Amino acid sequence: MPLIHFTCSPFRLFICGAIFLAGIIGLNSARGQSSEPSPDTTLGTWTYDATARLNASQAAYSNWQEGGGNNSLAFTTALDAEAVKRSDFWIQSYRTQLAFGLIDQESQEIRKAEDRIRLNTSLRYDGEGFFRLFNPTIAGRLRTQFASGFDYDEDPPVENSAFFAPAFITESIGLTYEPRPSFTIRLGIASKQTVVTEPAFRPLYDVDPDNTARVEAGAELVSSYDKRLTENIRYQSQLNVFFSINQTEDPPDTRWENAINLKVNDWLSTDLTFEALFDRDISRAIQLKETVSVGVSFTLL
Repeated sequence: MPLIHFTCSPFRLFICGAIFLAGIIGLNSARGQSSEPSPDTTLGTWTYDATARLNASQAAYSNWQEGGGNNSLAFTTALDAEAVKRSDFWIQSYRTQLAFGLIDQESQEIRKAEDRIRLNTSLRYDGEGFFRLFNPTIAGRLRTQFASGFDYDEDPPVENSAFFAPAFITESIGLTYEPRPSFTIRLGIASKQTVVTEPAFRPLYDVDPDNTARVEAGAELVSSYDKRLTENIRYQSQLNVFFSINQTEDPPDTRWENAINLKVNDWLSTDLTFEALFDRDISRAIQLKETVSVGVSFTLL
């Protein structure tokens, strides 16, 4: 499903993210000063968190006079898994986020409703003194999709994406600050590759037609917040900002992802997601996506 485009200033996204980030830092710092840290009983062992979801929605109409009238059926499957190991001096983290969904609406062909591949990994050194507060970190991230995407504003629809077309890969070396277990912020030097394996799509993502990828060097800021607000409500947020040294006059590439999981019982849950993206190489508009879904949830690990 195409993202909704807005023409508001891209700086608003960055400012909102920065305000959110500052608020979280202040909140966590205040909490850290008022409470003693509890002993960590997971040192030297792997901790796992894996959840699978199946969300579906359906609408049917017959002789309905109050508007609407388009029968539809949509479903999405998703997997979110994370493995973390904390030892005396090292913290390893691996996270995988996969999702794919389709929507079948009357009078229209079947379209994608969701398509996501996210892989994140990091290795942190939790040393002594300065390095106890600011951890040297090596991190990598991959973002792409499973299936082809289309621009349905054109008639007939025009294909504009596929598996690894595009794919965004980022590697960084920097420092991580973790004032609370639920919140981290990382800043470092970084390299970003925009990979487009299909030659026909390369102009859409500002990649040279004769090259598979566009490589950029710069700096990356990443903040992550993952907190169970109550036993049945979990809030996750991640802000990624990439500053390219080749585009110092342009706003940075920014992605802000937010998800709230409302757990009804052991198997039924509601998910609310909001995502904002700005990448001037792709579009001069901020891209926004929001979803609300209800479905079956399984805790695998």
